[in-house]
Amino acid sequence: MSHAAPEESDLQDFGYKQEMRRVLKKFAVFAVAFSIVSITTGIFLNYGFGITHLGPASIWLWPVAVAGQFLVALVIAELSTRIPLAGANYQWGARLVGPGYGYFIGALGILYGAVGLPGIMLEGLAPLLASVLGLDPDNGRLILFIAIAALVLGFMINLISVQLAARVNNVAVFTEIIGTVVLGVLLFVLWVGDAKPHGQPASILSVTKGLEHNPFWYAAVLAGLMGIYTLVGFEQAADLSEETVNAKRVIPRAILWSVGLAGALGMVALIGFTVAIPDLAAVQNAPEPLVVITEHWLGTGLTRVFLAVVVFSMFAIAVVGAATGARLIYAMSRDNMLPFSGVWKKIGVRSRTPVPALLVSLVIGLVLMIFGYLQGNAFGTLVSATALVPYIIYLLTVLVYAMRRRRLEAIPGAFSLGRAGPVVMAVALVWLAAVILVLVLPAEFRSAVYVVAGWMVLAALWYLLVLRRRLRNGTAAVGMATGARPDRASGRAPGTDQVARN
Repeated sequence: MSHAAPEESDLQDFGYKQEMRRVLKKFAVFAVAFSIVSITTGIFLNYGFGITHLGPASIWLWPVAVAGQFLVALVIAELSTRIPLAGANYQWGARLVGPGYGYFIGALGILYGAVGLPGIMLEGLAPLLASVLGLDPDNGRLILFIAIAALVLGFMINLISVQLAARVNNVAVFTEIIGTVVLGVLLFVLWVGDAKPHGQPASILSVTKGLEHNPFWYAAVLAGLMGIYTLVGFEQAADLSEETVNAKRVIPRAILWSVGLAGALGMVALIGFTVAIPDLAAVQNAPEPLVVITEHWLGTGLTRVFLAVVVFSMFAIAVVGAATGARLIYAMSRDNMLPFSGVWKKIGVRSRTPVPALLVSLVIGLVLMIFGYLQGNAFGTLVSATALVPYIIYLLTVLVYAMRRRRLEAIPGAFSLGRAGPVVMAVALVWLAAVILVLVLPAEFRSAVYVVAGWMVLAALWYLLVLRRRLRNGTAAVGMATGARPDRASGRAPGTDQVARN
């Protein structure tokens, strides 16, 4: 008779054993999803892009992105109850279609994490922290040092324990609110009270005067990217499913709350920032528009305090990104999908975290960061590709789930779209297709498309030269960690067609 806990028994049904500790609870998992979305980071880095192309009215495109991404989140939330496994996107694709399909989705996820974190540290956190400390943000070696230190610290926290990483992200929930909502509301109150001269009238919220003279529809499309760039990553909470208590109920709630709350709070902050614009032309021409707005109303000292909060929010992305990226490498490696999988699938004895996967992720990030320091333009192209990657992953995932949903068992008491599921999925697919077109068709984004295509060619070479043979001879398979012999034709362990069990 088996005495395994229900969630451990579920994991065994999927072909794995419980190796990591189930210690994460509701707020900790929500904090992961909320801090990886990071409206503070997204708005701070992309606000200028919107008002430059379309003007202040660009903020009204934020709710459009919120609505579209919430539809995607609804689908992902239901799917997370049916396949609650680490390396979520890889597992979803592998179990809904096959290991090859899952492998390519996982390859995209590895690209996203490997480039995204170094990009935020080097181009976002480091220059901003230098400014907060009164240092020279144009000193390239100093910026590289700060970025390396931040990335290493983020990974070190994860090497100690997932609980410590969760505590950092718990704090990040409050810094996200302080860095966006509190600041936005404070600026709005100062504007209402006419605390400083040159406050704009409320009509500025409808001004469509941008510096870039493009047709209105084209400017609107580009300005809408502020929300599109920001509201991603929420599904990475599912990467921690094997460390979450009552994952089938906690994960979907974390996903939906993170998107809904980020959308609502982001809109509040955007209104506050925009009505507080002291001089539209000056703000549009500034490299950091929100700094100019905040310094006008609060002065340099208080502005630095709020910028320090933004820095911490960016650092929290490094912490949670390290955690979820390593889980993806670990999940693919225990199925022998990657080079040197035998190394990356190991779990630390004391920390019960995927230590080798964390270390290789850190090394890759540091290499790319140094490359960014040496080849800024080329690195910028790599970073820009990370805007496209999550939407390709969403499209590939939602598409196959829409095709296979009827075949899957329902989970009693778990989140479900019910009869609305087909409609939600259809509209979500239209939304995702539209976003991908926006991220692919403009000429200025074409180089990012080439990066993604090049990466997938490399992934295809590994699949054709090595992985396909592993799948055929049964040395690689989905759910092989318990020792169950996979089906040679499909690469699946016995019983993995039943992807949802009580």
